[in-house]
Amino acid sequence: MACARVSLSQFFLLRSSVPSCLHHSIRTIPAASTGKLTVSASVSAMNFSSLAEAASPKTDRWKPMCLYYTQGKCTKMDDASHLGKFNHNYLVDLQPDASELCNLRPQDIDYLLVLDLEGKVEILEFPVVMIETKTMDFVDSFHRFVRPTGMSEQRVGQYIDGKYGKMGVDRVWHDTAILFKDALEEFEKWMTGHQLWNKQAGGSLHRAAFVTCGNWDLKTKIPQQCKVSKIRTPSYFMEWINLKDIYLNFYDRRATGMTTMMRQLGIPLLGSHHLGIDDAKNIARVLQRLLADGALLKITARRSFANPSNVEFLFKNRIV
Repeated sequence: MACARVSLSQFFLLRSSVPSCLHHSIRTIPAASTGKLTVSASVSAMNFSSLAEAASPKTDRWKPMCLYYTQGKCTKMDDASHLGKFNHNYLVDLQPDASELCNLRPQDIDYLLVLDLEGKVEILEFPVVMIETKTMDFVDSFHRFVRPTGMSEQRVGQYIDGKYGKMGVDRVWHDTAILFKDALEEFEKWMTGHQLWNKQAGGSLHRAAFVTCGNWDLKTKIPQQCKVSKIRTPSYFMEWINLKDIYLNFYDRRATGMTTMMRQLGIPLLGSHHLGIDDAKNIARVLQRLLADGALLKITARRSFANPSNVEFLFKNRIV
């Protein structure tokens, strides 16, 4: 968590320039030792540049997310040309409509972690978007590009060119990709910071659940990648919510994937399909609509702790 110290007058000037719907994103914390006001905000969720971006007049031109920024590595936050080309504020795409809050139902889960892995041979991208169930608000994100370990450098290059080259993001992948075990270590620190999980206690997430579009991400790919990376499948990956099953049971309509759900709900696709962070945001938008319409989010699949290869599917009516 990064903090910036500003004077009281500066803080209220900043707050007055921000739309009222964003005021909840700024928390005031008395600083006992100095008497100054501390404005605290998650670096990956929102900083002063992104607050200004949210407060500025909206244009019809959609901008792609800066992928260096999503991984905490953007060095051009003071470059007007860069800021004009790329978005650095998740709220631009994930800000809920206050008028839709009236149908929200009380949930057993406080936070939903939308996960959409990329990479068929090995995981190439690990994005997570965190949504609060009580308000549908975007809370924070975690995003890492992942470097395969069981492939030659030549094969990795071909793999990335084929996957990300056509999207024009192969350069950022090569600049930032880290090993899967390192990505998991950073992710665990991120979860601990949000009090979603405690490494010493182990076990499942606390008042939170993963949301995936299908069972593949957590049923199949995570265990496969853990085996390749020679690590044990973490305990927090033992259960999840398959949004396809929630969608089917709530709307009584079958949807085989994210784009089908978005089309049926009239939600426009933003970004590049099969770029993990864009897909995670789009899935989060479908999730926000489900919450707004009054859907109840329940765990749909659970792995056996005694035998992790066994997965129990908890919904009778589900997408196979």
